[in-house]
Amino acid sequence: MPQLGFGVWQVPDRDARKAVTTALEAGYRSIDTAAAYGNEKGTGKALASSGLPREELFVTTKLWNNDQGYDSALRALDASLRKLRLDYVDLYLIHWPQPARDAYRETWRAFEKIAADGRARAIGVSNFHPAHLDRLIGGSSVVPAVNQIELHPRLPQAGLRRVHAEHGIATEAWSPLGQGKGLLDDPVIARVAARHDRTPAQVVLRWHLQLGNVVIPKSVTPERIRENIDVFGFALTEADMAELAGLDDGTRLGPDPDHFG
Repeated sequence: MPQLGFGVWQVPDRDARKAVTTALEAGYRSIDTAAAYGNEKGTGKALASSGLPREELFVTTKLWNNDQGYDSALRALDASLRKLRLDYVDLYLIHWPQPARDAYRETWRAFEKIAADGRARAIGVSNFHPAHLDRLIGGSSVVPAVNQIELHPRLPQAGLRRVHAEHGIATEAWSPLGQGKGLLDDPVIARVAARHDRTPAQVVLRWHLQLGNVVIPKSVTPERIRENIDVFGFALTEADMAELAGLDDGTRLGPDPDHFG
């Protein structure tokens, strides 16, 4: 799985083909979508018309809350594969744990079958807290390959990342740039960016990479799509990383997984 990928959350289906095509032309090979995003069709059109060999692409999609359960999860993947024009996905995720509904362990049984049948090369989860992970792993022989979570300098999720490391779970960050809600205007990030002659977004993405996170920035602007992948020609110093660590204030932009859904 490439450590830097391209996300299409909040990209309308009519715009997804152009955005994904631009990303692939810029060099991205990992594309992250979801049934709930409503843009699997547009994403699939871009993948199909790219001319790239299937084995060079890493495609992730996610099961939405309404489709949790054994049989419904199997049917949901069928629908996603049709929209994506694919025979398999590289990674299939349970989008939210929905602990009040308590169906994610049954859903995981379907995911194990999906993986065994080769319709997903890897299976994982999204937005799972440590308690959700413990409960899932305790009743299964398959540990999630990935947990995709909200993660950015104001919510670095150090405790959850430690849990992932203990179980061999990759940490993947959604909203890695803070959803455009002021993070990139922070003076600390601006100072670090000026020292390296880079943009604030490039500094934050580099922070993610050096922490070991998988990261999937989203944009529909071609210039920003290309800018976001140009983060391998510099490195943050220990002092830079320490400054950015000081931004942790526990700010969560999305819903709390304990209560959502």
